[in-house]
Amino acid sequence: MNVIRCDQQEYIVWKWHPSGQDVNSTSRENAIRWNSSLRVKEGEVAVFVYQQKNGPLQDFIVGPYDDMLKTKNFPVLTNIVGTLWGGESPFQAEVYFINLQQNNQMRFGVPYFDVFDPRLPDQGVPVAVRGTLTFNITDYQGFIKLNRLQNFDHDDFKRQINAAISKHVRQVVTNIPIETGIPLIQLERQIETVSDSVQAKLAQRLNDDFGVNLKVLDISTVEIDKTSPYYQEVYRLTAGLQAKTLEAQTQVNIKNLHDTQELNRQNMEETMRIQREEAQRAQRLQTETQFIGAHALDQQASVLRAGAESLGQMGQMGGGGDGSGGGGMNAAGMMAGMMMGGAMGQQMAGMMNNMGQYMQQGMQAGQQQINQQLGATPPPIPGAATPPPMPNVQYFVSIGGQQAGPFIPQQLPQLVQNGNLTLQTYVWRQGMATWELAQNMPELAFAFAPQQPPAPPTGAPVPPPVP
Repeated sequence: MNVIRCDQQEYIVWKWHPSGQDVNSTSRENAIRWNSSLRVKEGEVAVFVYQQKNGPLQDFIVGPYDDMLKTKNFPVLTNIVGTLWGGESPFQAEVYFINLQQNNQMRFGVPYFDVFDPRLPDQGVPVAVRGTLTFNITDYQGFIKLNRLQNFDHDDFKRQINAAISKHVRQVVTNIPIETGIPLIQLERQIETVSDSVQAKLAQRLNDDFGVNLKVLDISTVEIDKTSPYYQEVYRLTAGLQAKTLEAQTQVNIKNLHDTQELNRQNMEETMRIQREEAQRAQRLQTETQFIGAHALDQQASVLRAGAESLGQMGQMGGGGDGSGGGGMNAAGMMAGMMMGGAMGQQMAGMMNNMGQYMQQGMQAGQQQINQQLGATPPPIPGAATPPPMPNVQYFVSIGGQQAGPFIPQQLPQLVQNGNLTLQTYVWRQGMATWELAQNMPELAFAFAPQQPPAPPTGAPVPPPVP
């Protein structure tokens, strides 16, 4: 009985033959005895090929397998034995073992071929490529259809794959400068990109034409003939372009830096200008606040001057009490003038008080600014005290049983001259519990003192002397 197995370490396809015989030396190696032992290791497949009138038939036994040739794993063999040999042996079959697990590795080298730079399409630069290819067999049935097992030659198979690699490497590397934009003189530094591009195009070709699976294409060297005059021309163009690009980029970076610095300077100047204007504006507002009281006092003084002039004109208006326009005293006009004069006097006193306060505040603020500028604050004057505000005394007078006023002290002599204030007239001011006669208020004596008459007008008769 035969033991059908493969003891080879490195192989792609191996044909079984009986021990002691050469391959294809006799037909006896194809005579398989029934009940022989078949041993198929894991990672390989045994292919039984039966030559029939209608063409070869095949049984595939995938490892691991270790049994006698009598199981249902041989549908073709069972049919042949039953019809042709009647269960007797031997029977004719060729047995091939195909390695499915081993990674087959082969080196390849593509001699110098011309690669063209897009800028110099008529000047080819010689380039050589070397590397390693790793493949295996995954579809054994597709592999058998594409390869003749009977006379399979390992070296010839690798030569065919090497030829396919060379063709695709040339095609890919030649077009890389145009398709990817990689400069020709930089191919040596783009080995990974070149390997990926070649592998993507070569994988389908190896599967379709040889039935093998491309695992890895590793290009180890892309060698450029740097002695070629065309290489020198391409290098000059590329290096010059890179130098100009670098110079232009440097100029752009320098300009951007200058622009940024100028923008920062302008922003700083604008910020400082705004700060100065805000400080000046705050100082002006402070100064205006300090002197606004004086301005208001000027405006109020103008109003009071206009009121005083109107009051003088009212005093000059003649007319008796009966409205006949005679030279007698106009009591109603006089009363209105006195009331207006009292109001004006009160307002004037308030203005004087406010002016004193504003002047004092202004002096204090000015002194504080001086002290801040000098960096020192003077101590208070010993024994100094803030003077009390000016008194603002107002009087009410009973005229004809009616309350009139208030009147300031300066208005009382006018009331005496008009006869509206006598020693028997009741007078009241703030702080008094009740109305008092004028004669009981010594503070009003100044109002009853003799008054100096005004100078007579030009051409007026001289009055007789006072008896």
